[in-house]
Amino acid sequence: MSKTPTFRLDRLLANMGYGSRREVQQLVHAGLVTLDGETIEDADDRIAVTRDLSERMLIRGKPLDPPPGLALMLHKPLGVTCSHKEAGPLVYGLLPERWRHRDPAISTIGRLDKETSGLLLMTDDGALLHRVISPRAHIPKRYHVTLDRPLRGDEAEIFAAGTLMLEGEDKPLLPARMETLSETSAYLTLTEGRYHQVRRMFAAVGNHVNALHRDRIGELALGDLEPGRYRLLTEADLALILPPVKGV
Repeated sequence: MSKTPTFRLDRLLANMGYGSRREVQQLVHAGLVTLDGETIEDADDRIAVTRDLSERMLIRGKPLDPPPGLALMLHKPLGVTCSHKEAGPLVYGLLPERWRHRDPAISTIGRLDKETSGLLLMTDDGALLHRVISPRAHIPKRYHVTLDRPLRGDEAEIFAAGTLMLEGEDKPLLPARMETLSETSAYLTLTEGRYHQVRRMFAAVGNHVNALHRDRIGELALGDLEPGRYRLLTEADLALILPPVKGV
């Protein structure tokens, strides 16, 4: 069983974007931080960072933001970029302003390009991020693909063979599963994430992707989450994404 981490209150709140450590100390001295209904009087107090801390601590009478170790799913809209630096709308702009000042920072777990919508995972937990994106994890990701031209009929077989080579690469793709929905649409499920992989796969069989939307990672589905909205992930959600640890 892992030990519950503890942090000095001023450091914890400063790292969560509530201000500098001096500003946090001023909040505490003003009696604006409570835990389990009791006012905290010393900013040096060490706080156990439990998963329910947001339910137990109030800042200025409002629940504490999710403590370190947060993970969320976001419905990325079209035209929004998974970057901290590029021009134009960024996925981080869809999160509360204070969350953009957290340390460690919230990062996307993998990326969706600007013209792809759908399920995007984000976290401030580096260990979780690496578990999900590790090439050894082979976590399936499902995409709804809308095509420019009708399917030929042999694409599913080609993608499932594990022999398709993308232009400019020297290693074949892992087998991928395609489910035909109509003449010009399909689900494509991948277990790897090469650059613009879905678009390049259909280009390799003579087609063009007009629209691309990711609706599932592992067994976690986007569901009815509206574009631009997010929700925090529970332990049960994470269990739908991550493969079981071998030997457990």
